[in-house]
Amino acid sequence: MKLFSVLALLLLGLTGNIARAADAWPSKPIRFVVAAPAGSSLDIIARTVGDKLKDRLNQAVIVENVPGAFGTIATAQVARAAPDGYTMLLSFNGPLAFIQFMTKLPYDPQRDLQPVMIASSQPNILAVNADLPVRTLKDLITHANANPGKLNYASVGNGSSSHLTMELFKSMTGTYLVHIPYNGAPPAAASVVAGDTQLLFSVPTVVLPHVRSGKVKALAVTSRTRFSLLPDIPTMAEAGMPAFESLAWNGVLVPARTPPDVVKRLNAELNAIIQMADVKARLNNAGLEPVGGTPEAFKKLIDEEAAKWEPVIRKTKAKLD
Repeated sequence: MKLFSVLALLLLGLTGNIARAADAWPSKPIRFVVAAPAGSSLDIIARTVGDKLKDRLNQAVIVENVPGAFGTIATAQVARAAPDGYTMLLSFNGPLAFIQFMTKLPYDPQRDLQPVMIASSQPNILAVNADLPVRTLKDLITHANANPGKLNYASVGNGSSSHLTMELFKSMTGTYLVHIPYNGAPPAAASVVAGDTQLLFSVPTVVLPHVRSGKVKALAVTSRTRFSLLPDIPTMAEAGMPAFESLAWNGVLVPARTPPDVVKRLNAELNAIIQMADVKARLNNAGLEPVGGTPEAFKKLIDEEAAKWEPVIRKTKAKLD
């Protein structure tokens, strides 16, 4: 009985210490790990948000870029970090929703990470070389089916979102397109401009300058509704493929078992920040549309995207480079 009483007191003390630590949060600088290099769209989000967050929390927010291995290095670092609210992650759909189906990861996205908030979401643009004799999505499908194996499509690498999005397109249209992977989005887009490849799915930030210069044609965006930053480009649904959707999204996460009060506070602060006019303007200028929402909504997105892309990956046997 005495032993039970001692253990109960120890447990009560430990619980009290955890609660006091959560109440005192934050009492030291916060590390904000970004699963992308400096200058990337994720880096823009992290530095814009981090600068506002430090003022709202009265603590330094240190942005640390950890690129490599399709974002899995940074994501793994945070998954293994102490769940004390002093390590945050900004990661994207690959390391969170589908790369686990292509290779063995040192973390489990659903088990080891706690979603906080969706930061931004954007569609891909289906872009084709300006000289390709098509004007619409239906033209492209007809042309591709009449010329099986003669059209090359670029991607930012094996297992990337741009690769899987085109494989989804192929599976839904029965087209035979040859995959040419590149090491990153700029060279992939440049290959379409040059005519070395004829088409690709790309995030707006990369391909828009080429669309505006007339070097490539934008046929459709891959969101269910028109992208607010590109209102003149039809959706895949409007262009003839109503079931097609593929979004490039990202969000803030913390290690699993981070105190719920910390997660709640972070969610509230981040949602307030991305609604600020100057933050919206900066993200919009980078081709990004802020989203926000609850941790539950972010978890639902991750789970749904994993369920959606797993069969596509199994069918295509996509692997990481």
